[in-house]
Amino acid sequence: MQGIDHFLDEGFIRPTLDWHALAPELTFLAVGAILTLIDVIWLEKGRKYMPALAGIGLLITLVPILTLAIDGNERVLWDGAFVVDEFALVMKALFLISGYVVVLLSANYIAEGDYWENEYYGLFAASLMGMVLMASARDLVTIFIALELLSLPIYMMASWRKRSLESNEAGMKYFLMGVFASAVVLYGMSLLYGVSGSTKLEDIGAAVGAMDGSIPIVTLGVVFVIVGFAFKVSAVPFHVWAPDTYQGAPTPVTAFLAVASKTAGFVALIQLILVGFYDRSDVYAPLLWVLAIASMTIGNLIALRQTNIVRMFAYSGVAQAGYMLAALAVVGTSPEVGQQALSAVVTYLIIYAAMNLGAFAVIHAVARKTRSGEISSYGGLFTYAPGLAVAMVIFLFSLTGIPPLGGWYAKLVVVQATVSDGTWFGYSLAIAVAVNSVIAAFYYANIARLMFMSEAPDGDTTPIRVPFALTAALTITVIATVVTGVLPGLVGTLAEANLIAFGG
Repeated sequence: MQGIDHFLDEGFIRPTLDWHALAPELTFLAVGAILTLIDVIWLEKGRKYMPALAGIGLLITLVPILTLAIDGNERVLWDGAFVVDEFALVMKALFLISGYVVVLLSANYIAEGDYWENEYYGLFAASLMGMVLMASARDLVTIFIALELLSLPIYMMASWRKRSLESNEAGMKYFLMGVFASAVVLYGMSLLYGVSGSTKLEDIGAAVGAMDGSIPIVTLGVVFVIVGFAFKVSAVPFHVWAPDTYQGAPTPVTAFLAVASKTAGFVALIQLILVGFYDRSDVYAPLLWVLAIASMTIGNLIALRQTNIVRMFAYSGVAQAGYMLAALAVVGTSPEVGQQALSAVVTYLIIYAAMNLGAFAVIHAVARKTRSGEISSYGGLFTYAPGLAVAMVIFLFSLTGIPPLGGWYAKLVVVQATVSDGTWFGYSLAIAVAVNSVIAAFYYANIARLMFMSEAPDGDTTPIRVPFALTAALTITVIATVVTGVLPGLVGTLAEANLIAFGG
């Protein structure tokens, strides 16, 4: 105690902590600790309890998020390194709800005896913790810690089927590309720190915004950071890991990668661009324009040629990332356009999570019977699993952008954001979104045609038994996809989230 008193007498002051602001992270940290403790104490005996405990833990963590939302106060900790605002709360809730659906997808792996050790849920919780932390990160160090925390567990989860060469290949490719991307991000961050003398995004925004003309070191720093996170969102040409990783990883992990991990990448990009270097649109806008156009076009064209449904959805995810990057490309036009673009991206992320998780739930359910990921295996699905076929059509048509499903509203707000730019720059992005939506309709419609108009392979029409957890995941995602399309005002209200220090 004397040492502590001496420390305080010398002028050092304990930082004041806002425990309510930290409640979601601390609650989820406790959940992860409980999962780890059960694994250590009960070993294999605790396996059957892990999915339920993980799911309950995620729902409990939503409680402090709701109380923070009801309170309505924006909270800033550690001199701006950690912020709890409307944007952060919406993203935290999206991560946790998406994680809950992934737990439902994972549950029957345990129940049916696949060799998935209890550590899976510990790794899953650690990765999700990184995503929740990313939503409040407003500092380069905090962002990088969150990035590594969410990435490292997924490298191991992607290769969880240890006896599968495809799964081992998936984990290795994702790890190697992920390490390279992290190095690129870290180098870009070091350049921005060198220019601004601070790791806080608000200070970096003020420093780089005050510089006149093109500064090579600033340009290089911004480009490196965006390129590094372009890997996380699987934007072209940094998408090469996605098809093999999606195909080789267990289906619940693929769903987690396709939705939660991609969302975390976009959350980081939003904060870096809108807070860190908003005034340098001369640097990031052209880069995002190229990434958006390339991702939309190349993703959709390659998806047309795929025969494996998981690889098709990997390239579809590349194209979907392009649509969201199109909205981000115009944020620097004005604060009003920037707020509209931010709302468009948040809207798209919410609806994308519902329809994409739902599609992977159907893929998982069908693969339980067919043991195949080939698109041809979906022939005649309506004859022996009409519920799954109808659900898949809902998700496919939503991804296409057909009303009254959620996808139409997601694409509409992106187009509105791009045309609000009022220049050829924004109009070209809007045209690209529209044209690529038509291209995507061909490969989505092909699956629907097979399910309803073709015969089942080998004439096997044995009904598919869908476990309760998987049924619950399908129910949640179908309802969310339909409701967001029929009542778009609900998701629109959530998407109108303020971001503290928007514009530097």
